[in-house]
Amino acid sequence: MNNNSQKISPLIGISSNIAKTKELINHVADTDLNIIICGESGVGKEVVAQNLYHKSHRNGKPFIKINCAALPEGLLESELFGFEQGAFTGAERRRRGKFEMAHGGVLLLDEIGDMSISLQAKLLHVLQSGEYARLGSEKEMKTDTWILAATNHELEQDIKNEKFREDLYFRLNIIKIYISPLRERPEDIPVLLDHYLKKYSPRFKNNQTEPDFSIIKKLQNYHWPGNVRELQNVLKRILVMGNWEETVDELTQNVYETDRLKTTKASSQEPTIVSDILNSAGGSPPD
Repeated sequence: MNNNSQKISPLIGISSNIAKTKELINHVADTDLNIIICGESGVGKEVVAQNLYHKSHRNGKPFIKINCAALPEGLLESELFGFEQGAFTGAERRRRGKFEMAHGGVLLLDEIGDMSISLQAKLLHVLQSGEYARLGSEKEMKTDTWILAATNHELEQDIKNEKFREDLYFRLNIIKIYISPLRERPEDIPVLLDHYLKKYSPRFKNNQTEPDFSIIKKLQNYHWPGNVRELQNVLKRILVMGNWEETVDELTQNVYETDRLKTTKASSQEPTIVSDILNSAGGSPPD
């Protein structure tokens, strides 16, 4: 996807994590250094990538994104490098890959932690040599592409588990930008609400009033497993349904029920676990 003609989303927040991220973006955006953007799903890793691109000398050139988790290995390889006519069954004509499309600009490798080990080796070759070949061709093509990678994986742990190449990690991890989960920066929630209310209200033809203090506190105490993306969806639902309190109470009630079920399940399993331990030790649980 080429986003260079689209409006860049701002990085919204007043927390120290967002402030440091904005500062780091300003420092490194014009360096062409490989960058890994880390954080849970929905925190805004693509927004960070877009802001890096926007502030770089490559702004106006292609911004190409590919989701490494969304495609099987063979298809991901052909999407990255392109292919010649007849390279495989169904390859009826030559096709450009993402590296070729991103030449001169930026390539965002989203969810890079889901890339297979064998494809990681081919990506490493591109980073080392600045060259690649289309599938079905032996001709190496040069690429001038700024590589940004995003992941919700703990790549250091993936390296220990032999799921991610250490040499590729060090090639990519010249600069690391970490975005905290929303539950760790509740001070950002009122600012995010204000921003997205202004953004979405015209779209849904709803001039929804701002939430009162009690609603904001409930939202700040919620754990936001889907992070900013979940907050956006909750706000859209409120704008459609027109009721802050009902939607937020439903949200927090779902959390309560989930936590209660987890506690009940853990409690029901505990005697069995204790019994197993004592039985293996030749004992019995207390009355």
